[in-house]
Amino acid sequence: MKNRLRLAAIAAVALIPLAFVGLYVASLGDTKAGIDRIPAAIVNADQAIITHNADGTTNYVLAGRQLVTQLTGTKSPGMDWSLSNAADAKKALAAGQVYAILTIPKDFSKSVLSLQGTSPTQAQLSIRTDDAHSYLAGSVAQSLGDGMVRTFGSAITKQYISGVYASLGTLGASLSKAADGANGLASGAASLSSGASSLSSGLSSYTSGVSTLSSGLTKLSGGAASLDQLSSGVASYTGGVSQLSTALTAATAALAASPNDAALMARVQGIAAQLASTASQGSTLSSSTASGISGIQSGIAQSASGAKTLAASGPSLLGGAQSLSSGSSQLASGATALSSGLSDGAKQVPSSDAAAAAKAAGVASDPVGLSVTTAHSISKLAQAVSSLYLPLGLWIGALAVFLVMRPVSRRVLASTASSSRVVGSVLLRAGAVTGVQALLLVLLLHTGVGVSWSLFPATLVFSLITAAALTAFHYLLTIGFGRAGLLISLFLLALQIAVIGVFPVQLLSAPFQWISPFLPLTWATTGMQQIVTGASAGTAIGSAVALLLFGLASVLVANLAIRRTRRAGALGLVPALA
Repeated sequence: MKNRLRLAAIAAVALIPLAFVGLYVASLGDTKAGIDRIPAAIVNADQAIITHNADGTTNYVLAGRQLVTQLTGTKSPGMDWSLSNAADAKKALAAGQVYAILTIPKDFSKSVLSLQGTSPTQAQLSIRTDDAHSYLAGSVAQSLGDGMVRTFGSAITKQYISGVYASLGTLGASLSKAADGANGLASGAASLSSGASSLSSGLSSYTSGVSTLSSGLTKLSGGAASLDQLSSGVASYTGGVSQLSTALTAATAALAASPNDAALMARVQGIAAQLASTASQGSTLSSSTASGISGIQSGIAQSASGAKTLAASGPSLLGGAQSLSSGSSQLASGATALSSGLSDGAKQVPSSDAAAAAKAAGVASDPVGLSVTTAHSISKLAQAVSSLYLPLGLWIGALAVFLVMRPVSRRVLASTASSSRVVGSVLLRAGAVTGVQALLLVLLLHTGVGVSWSLFPATLVFSLITAAALTAFHYLLTIGFGRAGLLISLFLLALQIAVIGVFPVQLLSAPFQWISPFLPLTWATTGMQQIVTGASAGTAIGSAVALLLFGLASVLVANLAIRRTRRAGALGLVPALA
């Protein structure tokens, strides 16, 4: 039997290194998926931006929602992101229910959209972590945040560059529109030139016709004046002839009555002479009439020629006027198109200001910025590690105490002292040693690691409580299992090292997550983290109470083990412990 126990003990000792390494590897065997299990909150305060397209349609820019969708989707870059509000997220971070809060500010979409304007602004995101729960979680959140910012920023930069190319296309369309306007101007100018030529030719013909018409009308006017004289002459001539005819008729009648009347004959001859004279005036009147009529005919002919010339120049004048009107319209349309095209093109041309161009380039290359703030920040990695290694040191210290100290002797077992007194006596001596260990570790914590001395009372009291609880537990192991209890302590230590650490518990494989809340070093590490970071006093007190109850339970079970051992010793069933 002894040989079997000895072989089992040797086998257990051989497995201790494997237990330390194997359990640690097993606990972190699902690290890649474990990162996706680390809880984190998103507070999206982004406000939508409304833009209007050229066709009158409306766009809603929701960059914050797009980022939330990306983080909470199946292709999330890491951590288990969930949407929350600012107040609930703050409470969850303080309680350790989440390890990071990503805040999307209200002007996030506005800043993203500013890349399309003349004053681009870098969009900002912020991550808040808390070192009181996990130092590594803050580093993981920051690394994921940096990667997220680069990924999302690259998408924004890609959209910006696409927008630049689209703007170049719009600029080309605007310049094409301006070119069409310029062509319209040229066509209008040609029409104006052709119209002006036609109008000039028409005006020349018109002027010539007007001149001819004017000359004809002048002659006609002169002929008309001659007609006035002709009218007077004709009236005088016809009057004279009429009078002479009447006188001649009367004289002839008288002469017929008195043929030999010499006086009457002389009168008839005189009237005949006057009639001959009047007849000679008719020739002159005929000549004047012919001259007047000829002048009138010439004036009428010239007037007709001028009117014909005027009529012939009418189409030229009308065509020239129409060409002028068409050319003017084309000029106006071309000028409008040219102005519109150049104006649209000018809007697409980037600012020539060097500072503005440099700013735009800087924002486009890094469109999203990330600021990280840490609650209860640990300035040194050693401080974060110390909250883990101080409890480990106290565990190993308690183990070492019972390597050199007998848990109970035959003489004590045979004494009449009560079992409670026996347990108390051993724990008092062992606790004195582990108390000194705790004091030395706390002094190292404040001198070597740099933890503030203002926390010395809290770190010392908590370390003494931890040392007392672990001392009681190791006493129980040695009372209940003898020296094999120390091997059990090593296996439990290997298990707890695999479970506790500076990383979030969600990073561990599922079985290790389940047992973590029930291990004494989990309570010790959690409480020390709260104290070192200056975080929740309630959590630290809760951890201390859990350790006290664990130590008290160990003392009570040790009492029962001592009573059983004393009864077995009295019956000779167990060997002497001396």
